[in-house]
Amino acid sequence: MSSADSPAPHSPAAHTYRVSVRWTGNRGVGTAGYRAYGRDHDVAAPGKPTIPGTADPAFRGDPERWSPEDLLVAALAQCHQLWFLHLAAEAGVIVTAYTDDPLGTMAINPDGSGQFTQILLRPRVTVADEAMIETAQSLHGRAGALCFIARSVNFPVLHEPAARAGDGLQSC
Repeated sequence: MSSADSPAPHSPAAHTYRVSVRWTGNRGVGTAGYRAYGRDHDVAAPGKPTIPGTADPAFRGDPERWSPEDLLVAALAQCHQLWFLHLAAEAGVIVTAYTDDPLGTMAINPDGSGQFTQILLRPRVTVADEAMIETAQSLHGRAGALCFIARSVNFPVLHEPAARAGDGLQSC
């Protein structure tokens, strides 16, 4: 195995992530009233494309921009995918395609606060050979247990995966 193929060394040191969130929704009067300001903002990090952010459309956000809720659901799906692909490579499972259409559920409390009650990941995996399907299916539980983001939230992250080789799709 070349050094390019070997996994990154694991370090006990903490990792830090720096981003900048800049509000761009001042319509000239700041927050003079609830309807007076836009919820638009930009999420940026050095060397990365800026993400156009907003509030959920239910809270006066722009439906064409990313909400924090969208980004949380996406982060969980991304993290699961990356761990799954890592585990598949280690197990000799050749993944040729991977898609996920996750669904997040959030409850709003009477006082206006809210929280996610669950996120359902629905990865659809294509493997190179039918003999790899069973192993591929078994990797989702481990990927969920290892995902940094899933380990950091206080609600269930459920999995409804399916794997296929060729034309056959099997639920995991």
